[in-house]
Amino acid sequence: MVTDTAIFMYTGRKENDIYGNYRRTDLHDYFKYCYFGDRFCTVEIFDMEVATMLLTIFLAIVFCVAITLMMFAAVAFIQDKKFFSSAPKEAQEALLPRDKELFYGARTIGWTLMVFSFLMIIGVGVISIWDGFRSEFTFWQFFFRFVFIFSVYKIYDMICFDYFLLMKFHFFQFYFPEVESVYSNRKYGYNIKSQLLKLLVIFPAASALAAWICSRF
Repeated sequence: MVTDTAIFMYTGRKENDIYGNYRRTDLHDYFKYCYFGDRFCTVEIFDMEVATMLLTIFLAIVFCVAITLMMFAAVAFIQDKKFFSSAPKEAQEALLPRDKELFYGARTIGWTLMVFSFLMIIGVGVISIWDGFRSEFTFWQFFFRFVFIFSVYKIYDMICFDYFLLMKFHFFQFYFPEVESVYSNRKYGYNIKSQLLKLLVIFPAASALAAWICSRF
């Protein structure tokens, strides 16, 4: 007789699966012996909280990738001033309109990437909510997922976009050299107070509202 340990992730089905008729709330820390041919295997239920956290982290990464793709499409390909309305006023005033494409088909590529990034963001929202419904999330579970995704995005935005890409690597200035003088004496790309307001107040409030709505269903 040989005893092995196998780890399975719960599929969301509440009955008639490999876990028998056990409800989701009974699955935590539950061990069950299954007979496989001529030997017994100990089946350890994968902790649902770990699986939920891993999915939330994955969704936050996808959200950041989508925003990065959107930024790259707007700056490098589309180059429309309307996309830079959140930039400092001095930078907006210095920006020159780009009537001519960077190269033939650049804006087509840019809009294609933009649409794809929007679909990724919508996908993150749909999966976040659908998985919450499937997993019978409470208000606080919904809230944590939403605020975690938003917080990771905003911290990523502040560090990677505003500091490194804008101030260190001059990514934006490469495509719009007329704003070089605007950022030359700045230590930080955007209004830090506005960024912190979003991180500490606006996003948590929006997450709470979304969590409250989702928890009503």
